Formats: sequence, structure tokens, C-alpha cells
Amino acid sequence: MDKLSLQQQAQLIADAQHPDPYAFLGAHKINNSTIRICAFCPDAKSVAIVDANSGKQIRRLAAVKKTGVYSAELKQAEIPAYQLKAVYPSGEHVFYDPYSFSPILGDTDCHLIAEGNHQKLYNKLGAHLVDHQGVRGVSFAVWAPAATAVSVVGDFNHWDGRKHLMRKRHECGVWEIFVPELQAGEHYKYEIKDQHGNLLPLKADPFGFSAQFRPDTASIVSQLEGFDWQDHNWLEKRADKNAKDAPMSIYEVHLGSWKRTEQNHYLNYRQLADELIPYAKELGFTHIQLMPINEYPFDGSWGYQPVGLFAPTSRFGSVRDFQYFVDQCHQQDIGLLIDWVPGHFPTDAHGLGQFDGTALYEHQDPRQGYHPDWNTLIYNYGRTEVSNFLRNNAAFWLEHYHIDGLRVDAVASMLYLDYSREEGEWIANQYGGRENLEAIEFLKRTNYEIGINYAGTITIAEESTAFPKVSHPVKQDGLGFNYKWNMGWMHDTLQYMSRDPIYRQYHSSEMSFGLVYAFNENFVLPLSHDEVVHGKGSILARMPGDTWQQFANLRAYYAFMWAHPGKKLLFMGGEFAQGREWNYETGLDWHLLDIHWHKGVQQLIKDLNHTYQDTPALHQKDCDGSGFCWLEHENADAIFSFIRYGESGTPPAVVVCNFTAKPHQNYRIGLPKLGFYAEKINTDGQMYGGSNQGNGGGLQAERTPWQQQNYSAEITIPPMATVIFEFKG
Repeated sequence: MDKLSLQQQAQLIADAQHPDPYAFLGAHKINNSTIRICAFCPDAKSVAIVDANSGKQIRRLAAVKKTGVYSAELKQAEIPAYQLKAVYPSGEHVFYDPYSFSPILGDTDCHLIAEGNHQKLYNKLGAHLVDHQGVRGVSFAVWAPAATAVSVVGDFNHWDGRKHLMRKRHECGVWEIFVPELQAGEHYKYEIKDQHGNLLPLKADPFGFSAQFRPDTASIVSQLEGFDWQDHNWLEKRADKNAKDAPMSIYEVHLGSWKRTEQNHYLNYRQLADELIPYAKELGFTHIQLMPINEYPFDGSWGYQPVGLFAPTSRFGSVRDFQYFVDQCHQQDIGLLIDWVPGHFPTDAHGLGQFDGTALYEHQDPRQGYHPDWNTLIYNYGRTEVSNFLRNNAAFWLEHYHIDGLRVDAVASMLYLDYSREEGEWIANQYGGRENLEAIEFLKRTNYEIGINYAGTITIAEESTAFPKVSHPVKQDGLGFNYKWNMGWMHDTLQYMSRDPIYRQYHSSEMSFGLVYAFNENFVLPLSHDEVVHGKGSILARMPGDTWQQFANLRAYYAFMWAHPGKKLLFMGGEFAQGREWNYETGLDWHLLDIHWHKGVQQLIKDLNHTYQDTPALHQKDCDGSGFCWLEHENADAIFSFIRYGESGTPPAVVVCNFTAKPHQNYRIGLPKLGFYAEKINTDGQMYGGSNQGNGGGLQAERTPWQQQNYSAEITIPPMATVIFEFKG
């Protein structure tokens, strides 16, 4: 470039084609006694240099013909601290020259970025409000190694890609610039030219911390720091709340359709904090799990096709509003989990696809990089920078938003190269197998780093196959998740419950088979949003029979689930037996609570949650086979009974389920101890909408051995009901 004239270089700047704008713009020594200052101000009538300390004008710059570049040479040895004064038709503007500032990234940053090991990447890439060389402004940095030019554009420069051309850090492929005096709230994107000089669609910031409300797609400069967190007490006890021996009852929520205003508008994060959190706490849930709240363009994806992985969706408010929501969860002793989607991303033009004109984040070959089910792109986990990007995103939510855990979506689609593909539509791994070795390594490393750096937080896998050791530690050759969704249990038991009670006696294994593998993993029992969409109807609608029978079936099933080993997850609306299929475009049918059937189910869920928490035998060994013992699970009466044990010295619980409409009097069950057993839950109770048959508050064990137990008692088993007893001595 040294061989090009001032005019030629100025023209390259005007055409946004200069390969190194920092080598031309700003102040540079020509020799030991001369300094040249160049500035690009295409709309200015005149431009001058002023002393940054005194504000006194030093010299006017001369216009370089028809380029918008202004230049002057100063006869002095050292570069002064200066500002630019530009006169526009609208008035005079004095500002710092962006090209007078040193680089943002240090050598160590560049080294760690290049090798994919920067654990605080979100503190460097993206837009950050910083003090740089004593001046307040915003630093921008974006990874686009194949690009020939990158500019940050926004309202502040009239979306003119020539005005803030960025510096390329060749050692790591990151482009950066410091824009002095810029403030929070500015809208911006990146203007990128590919390796052939072609202009790409404007791109949102992959590390953008906030984004515009759809259909607008710009990123927004946001301040993450400075929120006055008040959740210290929660964070100190969080590890105990997330532990395998703790009661975990999770309320899964889609924020956009939990509740809406009378005009069918969204509630914002602060309104949701005031209404959703107390509601979940009142019902006894220990955790709230949010379907994806990363920024996403298409409402119909429910958030599972995110574009802004680092931005809480603007549908419900600002960064500060979401921080407030999290803080309120913790102040009310509610853990907050969020869905995390590292498996794929949408093809929207402003997103990650072909980000710098190449398959940067995705695979080039569609057999590896395209999801036929969802019309989305698959991350290239084998590229160190991509893996680093995703691992940083996981850590970001735990650090900057105090999130208590990540439920990782569609893990099966990540583990297998042939997921939802026919022969010839996928590429085997280096050993000829179907396992995605790079994705497996990515998941292991992500979970390991979270465990080391964010002790007390958890990760949960939505994984529907028999892949081994999903919730085993990485050091034991596991994937390192803390928990795994038990999709098999969900499928089998819902199938059983949808059958006419007459035929259930022939399918008892659908209720019992889950106990064959219940302790191979640390399981969460999920009745999630996936079970109330796409024509499946509601959980209530699956139940056979008339209205009374449907509700009785549902109550019995819920109590069976809460008594079964494993943590619990229930999708919103299920707690009061919403009758219709979930619709993401409207709120839940809260008016149903005026009907005693629905109010009764809600009361049961509340009582189940509190019983689950107050009865150690029902949660301490959720993930330990020594905490469960069948009494019976194969008989013509479709009766299931079992014992739950807690830690040594903990009173056991006995559970009896009747999945037919036939009540049983004087039905003998085995008991592990001699003494009185209190009836803690009876789903046939009148308060729940049942026929109110029961055991007078409890039963007394007799010295009659039964069902391989030393003691027993005769009990009343109501129709289509589950009864839970706890030993009281």
C-alpha cells in the first residue's frame, strides 16, 4: 500500500475497499519530523484538528478530491492527543478519531481465540461499553476470518459501511474497532465483504447482548454490568437445591403464552416476575424452566431456532428486566433453568449462516451441516473457534444472569451423524461409525468446564436414545450431564394411560419397564411441551372415559409420577388440566379454574409438590436403586404398589395405584415396618374432585407377612386413584 498515492488510498477508503484502513486513517509518522493525519468525513464541509486537552484548533485538513477523506501533515516528531472538528450543514461536531486508538484485543486474547480456548470470550467479542485510553465508548469485535472488509454500521453512522471500517487481527481472524463516545442503546450490525469483495447481507452480532424486537433484527449496545443482585443467599445454597438427593419439581414455561393481557399482548419480564414466580412458588415447584429465551426471529419456533444466543429476547423487555426476573426467582427460593440450543441454528440472512461468505459456523457439506427436519444449519463442533463460541455461550448465562442450569435441547440430534437421515445422506466418522465424535467431545468439555467453573449449577440432556452414560461424569467416560430426560418413561406411561382401563391389565409393563433402567442415569420425568402439540392434544385429552374418569385417571397418573423415582417436570397448563392443545399464540385457559374439576387438579399438584418435598423417602434416592422396591406390578386389577426409601433412618413411603374404575375394599399390601402409616395423598379426595373413598387418615401395620414384607395391612383402594402413605412409627 506504500506505493499507492494519497489519492489512490483515499479512493479505496471511499469505496470501502482499503485492506488496512488503520494503516491509512488516523495519525501516522511519515518520518522523524513529520506526521500525517487522515480522516474520512464524507458529509463534512470542512474538517480540522483540535487539541484534545485545550480544544484549541491546531490546523484544518485538506480535502482529498471527491473521496470524503481529509488530510494534513504536521511538522512535529510526536503524535499529539487530538480530536477532529467537522463542520456539517447541520452544525459543528467535535469528536475523537476512532483510528487514533490502539487495538482492543491483547496478544493473549488473540492467541486463545485462535486455539479455541478463550474462556471469557464474551468479555472481548461483541459490543462492550469500555474506557479505552481514557475515553468512554464502545469496543466492537467480531470473528470473520475470510472477510476482506468488515465495518460496524448503525444509527450512529447512518448505516454507512465506509465510516467505521474495522481493523483485522490476522492472527485470529477477528475484526475490531473502538468507537469513542458511543453509548448504550445504539442499534448496530456488521457490514461484511466476502473473500471476493462481494457485499453480504448485514449481520447481527453473534455476541450481541440485546436485539431489536422482530421483525427488526439489529443488535443493541447493552450494559450487562451494574445490576444490583440480591440473590447471595440463594447462590450459597444452590448446590443443595440442585443435588440428586434434593426434591426437584420443575415448572416448564413458554413466557409468551403462559399468560397475556386482555389485548393478547405479552407480559414483560417484570410483570412475569410479579405473577409467574409467586404462582410457581405457591404450587410448590422448586424450579422454573423457560423454553428458549435467546433472541429468535420466528415465533412459531418457540425459541428453538435462535439467532441471538447471547441476547434475552426483547419480546419481554430489556437486559435489566430479565436480570430482575432471575433475581426475583432466587429471592423467592425458586431455581431458574433455561433451554439451551447448541444443536442447530436458522438460515435467516442476518444470522450465522455463511457469516463471512464461507461456512464459518456450519459445515459446508449439507450431509453434515443441514438439518432436514427443521431446515436449519448444524454447528461445526470440530472447528475449535465454533466450539469455543458455544461453550462461552453456556458459561455466559450462568455467569452474567446467574442461571441455575441449562436444559440442552435435541442432544440425540447432536450425538448421531445419521439422525433423521437415510442411507447416503450422511457421512460416517473417521472410524466408519455413526457417532458424531466432535459433538460428543464438545458436550463433554462443556459439561466439564461448567462443573469446574460454576459449581452448583446443572445441565440436563433432552436425549431420547440409549446412548450410554449421558449423566455420568466425564472422568468416568460419561457425557457429564447432571440429569437426563426419561423420554422412554414418558412415552410408555402415556401410552398406558391412554388405553381403556379394561385392557390395561395386559400392558402393565408400560408402567413398570421404566424401573428396569431407572437408575442407569439420573433421570427427570418429563411431561413437557412436546407432549401437548402437533395434534397430540392435552395430557387430559389422552385419558379415556367420561369427564369424571378422565380427571380421575389424570390425578392417579400425576401422583404415580410424583411418587416414581426421578425428578419431576410439568409443562404449564398441565397443573390445572388444560383441555385443549397448547397454542403459543395465546395465553393459557385460566378461566378453567372456575370449574371444580380443574381447580381440584391444581390443588393436587400443589399437595403433591409439598408432599414430595416434605417426605424424604420420595426424593432422597430419586437416582439410587436402593430407594425403590416393588410390591406388585403385574395383576389383573391393574394395581401397582411399591415402597420408596430414603437415607438410613428416614421413614419409608408406600404407594398404591389403581388404574381401573373398580374400588377395592380390604386389599392387603405388604409393609416394611410395624406401626402407623399416615395417608398423605389420596387422589380420590373430595377436594380434588374424587369420590372421597379412603383409609380414615392412615392405616396400622399388622404382623402378617405379605409381598415379601414382614408386615401388612388391609386398605381401601379408591377407583382410578393413587394413595401415598408415610410411616410415622
